[in-house]
Amino acid sequence: MSSNKGKDIAEGSSRAGDNAPDQQNPPPLSRYESQKRRDWNTFGQYLRNQRPPVALSQCNANQVLDFLRYLDQFGKTKVHLQGCVFFGQPEPPGPCTCPLKQAWGSLDALIGRLRAAYEENGGLPETNPFASGAIRVYLREVRDSQAKARGIPYKKKKKKRNPMKANDESSSFHMQ
Repeated sequence: MSSNKGKDIAEGSSRAGDNAPDQQNPPPLSRYESQKRRDWNTFGQYLRNQRPPVALSQCNANQVLDFLRYLDQFGKTKVHLQGCVFFGQPEPPGPCTCPLKQAWGSLDALIGRLRAAYEENGGLPETNPFASGAIRVYLREVRDSQAKARGIPYKKKKKKRNPMKANDESSSFHMQ
């Protein structure tokens, strides 16, 4: 027997010849799962830091909207204001004093992860504050205002229709 057996077990390793049972380490979390866990913990911390603190069970769309606005201070996307000389220009030629904000795509992905995490942590789908209509409206307004500020109209991608499905009935023939 190895003199380091206690150390090996504590470190999660096993040596050949030791009759220690295999200690299964859970597989590492995917990038998405890791980010979802970080986002969930960050949101929980945000609620605990409110005065007075807000219990997750008492959380509603207003706290989620406040959280999204709070995150803007850490954003890296320049969003030109209406009066800025670069408003509506996709590639402004110089710097300006317009604020940096969270990009719409980042907020949209964040809400998706938090929506999933809420239900994975025991929340009911019908009470999910991240699935609120107010959140969808806010995200749409952010998307539209950022697109307008950058002079890039947002166009929703249309789903491509499968031409074979549309012609299934007309393309089949009957042998007589």
